[in-house]
Amino acid sequence: MSNTLNENASITSSSILSLGIESTAHTFGVGIVNDGGKVLSNIRYVYRSRTGIHPREASRFMSRHAVEALSEALSQASLSLKDLSIISFSRGPGLGPCLRTGATFARFLSSYLKKPLVGVNHCVAHIEIGRMLTGARDPVILYLSGGSTQVISYLEGVYRIFGETEDIAIGNFIDTFARSAGLSFPGGPIVEELARKGRNLIDLPYVVKGMNVSFSGLLTYLESLIGKYPIEDLCYSLQETAFSMLVEVCERAMAYLKKDELLLVGGVGVNTRLREMCRKMCEERGASFYVPPAEFCVDNGAMIAWNGILHYTKGDILPVSQSHILTKWRVEDVSVKWWEG
Repeated sequence: MSNTLNENASITSSSILSLGIESTAHTFGVGIVNDGGKVLSNIRYVYRSRTGIHPREASRFMSRHAVEALSEALSQASLSLKDLSIISFSRGPGLGPCLRTGATFARFLSSYLKKPLVGVNHCVAHIEIGRMLTGARDPVILYLSGGSTQVISYLEGVYRIFGETEDIAIGNFIDTFARSAGLSFPGGPIVEELARKGRNLIDLPYVVKGMNVSFSGLLTYLESLIGKYPIEDLCYSLQETAFSMLVEVCERAMAYLKKDELLLVGGVGVNTRLREMCRKMCEERGASFYVPPAEFCVDNGAMIAWNGILHYTKGDILPVSQSHILTKWRVEDVSVKWWEG
């Protein structure tokens, strides 16, 4: 990848250089970003299993590759450990064993290097690198990943959730269907590929409850159809139905909040059909649609590094003794001191 996403940002002697460590689920990421928004490196090691994420196995995978990932990140950025200004890490939400692995590594580096430690909310990190890379000012945010499905927007000092899933997240829904159909993990890419070959739209449950969505009934119904319809048509119908639900609640949020920007973030945001549907809705409303490059939709260390800088510049530093992980850390519990709408 190009490590010069912001060509106008340069390294100076006064630059804040943030090392970001991401370890919420199956990705161990290490990224380095400066306070001008320049991504200097972004290394990812991804734990893979045909049967999904096994937290303890994933954490062991992360432990094995932590030093290697750090070394690669420093090499890609042409930096040494002593050049770093702060150590940022994903504090939550996420899988306990995985979060603890990243936090332990971050605490060690902070203590050894005598550098400030910054704890970052994983969701806020997705949002902020999306805003930084796209230039979105005051958007409604559609955050979609394996463990999250939320419609979010900034209001009065925090990112507030205006709608979310009432059961399983969109990423988990797609992965579970794929596993039931005998497809590989992660399910998103293969479902998207098969959906392109689908021709017949199957009538499926469409569950929107105000600003919330529900996928569990849709999943059960789809699983009952496996073997009765071509898998391509099932994948096509899954995407068209589930993504339509998500676009509907986003449009409702934009109308309610009177906002004319939509920002798509999170791993499911790499799906090209979802992007098309979001873009079309925004065009019809005369609104702007933003989505960061695919490598910054998926979990990565650069987003943790960038959000670490935003916290650090507002004085948010964690003593090592208080840097426990927060597995259920909600986005609205984060004070967004740096935000200017």
